[in-house]
Amino acid sequence: MASPRRAGNVVGPSDTPASAGASPAIIEIPNTLSVKQLAETLHASPVDVIKQLMRLGIFANINQIIDFQSAASVIATFGLQAKLRVETGRKAAAAVREMRKQQLLQDTAGLKPRPPVVTVMGHVDHGKTKLLDAIRRTNVVASEAGGITQHIGAYQVEIQDQKITFLDTPGHEAFTAMRARGAQVTDIAVLVVAADDGVMPQTIEAIDHAKAAGVPIVVALNKIDKPEANPDRVKQQLAEAGLVVEEWGGETICVPVSAREGTGITDLLDNILLVAEMQELKSDPNRPATGVVIEAKLDKTKGPVATVLVHDGSLRVGDTAVIGTSWGRLKAMYNDSGKQIRRAGPSSPVEILGLNTVPQAGETLLVAQSEQQAKAVIEKRKQEQEAATRAVSLANLYDQINAGKVKELAVILKTDVQGSIEPVRASLEQLSTDEIRVRVIRSGTGSITESDILLAIASKGIVVGFSTDPEPGAKRLAENEGVSVRRYDIIYNLVDDVSKALKGMLAPVKVEVAEGRAEIIAIFPASKTVKIAGVRITEGKASRNSSVRVFRKDKLLSDTVVSSIRRFKEDVREVATGFEAGIILKDYNDFQIGDILQFYRIEETA
Repeated sequence: MASPRRAGNVVGPSDTPASAGASPAIIEIPNTLSVKQLAETLHASPVDVIKQLMRLGIFANINQIIDFQSAASVIATFGLQAKLRVETGRKAAAAVREMRKQQLLQDTAGLKPRPPVVTVMGHVDHGKTKLLDAIRRTNVVASEAGGITQHIGAYQVEIQDQKITFLDTPGHEAFTAMRARGAQVTDIAVLVVAADDGVMPQTIEAIDHAKAAGVPIVVALNKIDKPEANPDRVKQQLAEAGLVVEEWGGETICVPVSAREGTGITDLLDNILLVAEMQELKSDPNRPATGVVIEAKLDKTKGPVATVLVHDGSLRVGDTAVIGTSWGRLKAMYNDSGKQIRRAGPSSPVEILGLNTVPQAGETLLVAQSEQQAKAVIEKRKQEQEAATRAVSLANLYDQINAGKVKELAVILKTDVQGSIEPVRASLEQLSTDEIRVRVIRSGTGSITESDILLAIASKGIVVGFSTDPEPGAKRLAENEGVSVRRYDIIYNLVDDVSKALKGMLAPVKVEVAEGRAEIIAIFPASKTVKIAGVRITEGKASRNSSVRVFRKDKLLSDTVVSSIRRFKEDVREVATGFEAGIILKDYNDFQIGDILQFYRIEETA
């Protein structure tokens, strides 16, 4: 191989052409290594290695650990070949310990506590807006009030020198719509329940959505100042809905508050911080930012404007931001008080200017190192969006769940009467196995509503109606979003359909099936480059397009495919035992009389 030309100590991919006919030099590397270690192995600049990783769609920093395949792809661009270094004994154990140590340092270095992100949900008229206003009045400095707070859709409060970020969303519909786009924004859900009114349908829906997202719930028992308030009755209703409060031996924190009088607000904030502390929320403020869009609009004077919640890292003016399929160099940023800022840290809500188009709420944000990288990310996201447009249905269940590496079927179940819920739920969940889980994430009586469809979108689930139908609005939404809605009147048919779909979720087993055997008794030229093997079928049959192995004295020479079979100069589909035929194999002509052909096919079974 030609020696690589070097500039200083840097070898570039373009500097390493292998000479004609020469085999590339082999470099042994471990199963995992850092970008820095790979660069040192190649005697190359880490920048060159990072560039090659970016071309492969992998965005890594100098200390990041990459796997063998990624490293081998980079090594190939340098005109070299990678070989896995097999470590044994103490050396292997030491290598594993060192790798874990590096991974731990990489994952935890620079991590600092970040403020929790809280979404307030609950039934209409139970005081969500008044509670948010009371929190804002308690914590926002008077001079800041009346700024951009009412328009940014999120704001931060401070208590005991600790910050909490609140998302001012219309309710669980917006919360779920963001989850449907893959944005897991919320750390804690505050469920507002009126002490005089109790648990209502939208309260149950909010609980279902928070549970489906795996978000801890803190109950704000509002309106306790009212004479007709009955906290114990509400706690009983919450227990029936699956939320048992701490004083009743459960794990759900329940804080009595009065948004109108401002009582209990500080206690509520203290408990939110307590839950956040248990979650150990951390991020690295020195990393390039990642985040999610809360809302966006087109301003006549400013152009596209997006409210972004920074999840990790720090966002700065001048950064090249990519949001969904929008991108741009950030011209200006404003905090929740309307003040212009130059940097926004983890869990900070900020309004940004400089994007080329208006992004959608729920789209994720990341900071690219260059315009070229931004365009590459956008192209990749467009491909992912195309792949994600197919909703889950019983017909494509295996493909959808297998693609996401999640073997779970989420079901929203609606029945005509209460008595049907438990038998249907039990029948469905009994279909679960060690590999596959069926989970009814919501059940109830009555028509299928738009909220049911939204939950199905967010959870990538299906909606099952037992002796009940979808409302017109829900039907339109399901059709537009591609959500599978199934209606059944007989429980056996429902269980049978789901059972059949689940069998498809199990990874198919590939089985080799022997089809036949033949011996080459003659060889004929078909053209200058192609030869025909004259064969006698000794066992089974030979079929066109079947796989075939060529053996010479028990030595495997080729594993290929039958291109064509002829008898008396006519093409045929197959030839049975005892007959002779002329066979052409794909990309193989090195026949000798006496060679054995073994024909087989690969079958997939559930």
